[in-house]
Amino acid sequence: MNDTENRVIGTQSQPEDHFDFSMRPKRMTEMIGQEKVIENLQILIGAAQSRQEPLEHVLFYGPPGLGKTTLAHVISNEMDGNIKVTSGPAIERPGDLAAILTNLHEGDIFFIDEIHRLGHAIEEILYPAMEDFALDFIVGKGPSARSLRLKLPRFTVIGATTRLALITAPLRARFGAVYRLDFYELSAMQKIVSRAADLLQVEINSDGVDEIAKRGRGTPRVALRLLRRVRDYATVRANGQINREIAQEALDLLDVDILGLDEIDRRVLRTIIDKYDGGPVGITTIAASLSEEPDTIMDVVEPYLLQMGMIERTPQGRIVTRIAYEHLGINFSRGNLGQSTLF
Repeated sequence: MNDTENRVIGTQSQPEDHFDFSMRPKRMTEMIGQEKVIENLQILIGAAQSRQEPLEHVLFYGPPGLGKTTLAHVISNEMDGNIKVTSGPAIERPGDLAAILTNLHEGDIFFIDEIHRLGHAIEEILYPAMEDFALDFIVGKGPSARSLRLKLPRFTVIGATTRLALITAPLRARFGAVYRLDFYELSAMQKIVSRAADLLQVEINSDGVDEIAKRGRGTPRVALRLLRRVRDYATVRANGQINREIAQEALDLLDVDILGLDEIDRRVLRTIIDKYDGGPVGITTIAASLSEEPDTIMDVVEPYLLQMGMIERTPQGRIVTRIAYEHLGINFSRGNLGQSTLF
């Protein structure tokens, strides 16, 4: 079942999201939210420019949809360099990485999404490339084999990951700057929705912006997707004009509630409550009950529920909190607090 991946509020990238590329900020001054990260990046970029050096390698981590790819492109623009974009799963063989590295130029940005999914053999080639700007390879076989080193231009690797713990320590140590992106505050989400509405030429008032922002899960990618769906609804049912009432009708039709939870989020919470007395219960058991993969639950569903304080992670498993019970309209009770299902 792929409902979790394809849902309208899913944080995984979908084909239609590529149409948002023209709406992405181009410069640091256009960025909204993530103020501390932006300030640190501005200092990092300014220092590199004053020394006329390439930027240090940068690693972004955090839930999907928060702007890691956007920031990589903004950094490229600020440094006046070209950007080469790939992902960990796309680099299957050492030769694939070598081909990319040998085509980079001085000051280029090499952006690797899902960097935690790089293979061990690929990482071994990337280490000297990041540290010494050199590519090591073996020529020949057997006793006559010899190692050669090819010098590379100085470039910057920008990595992005949703699973920082899965990045090996040697690779993580080669990044000079590591930043976590957090869910956006409501005020930042309102600005993002308003800016996107202007660029899309959508007629929307401040109440409509507020309603979409509140249900956007603190994630720009989700908010922009909801804006497009509400725009469609308004075009058919309300002469293209969006206010709070129209936004509520459209989002209720999509099963996105006032806090941004959809049917899948509620299924996860209700499964823990109804089948396991609110927890604690292991993530593998939750996933099996929903016919989903554990990684899907951890990466796609769980981060926002944790952020909202609706579930807790404990050594014994996941627990649904009083906040979730109240949101679902269920009397708070937990019959078997001492029992847990770990597997």
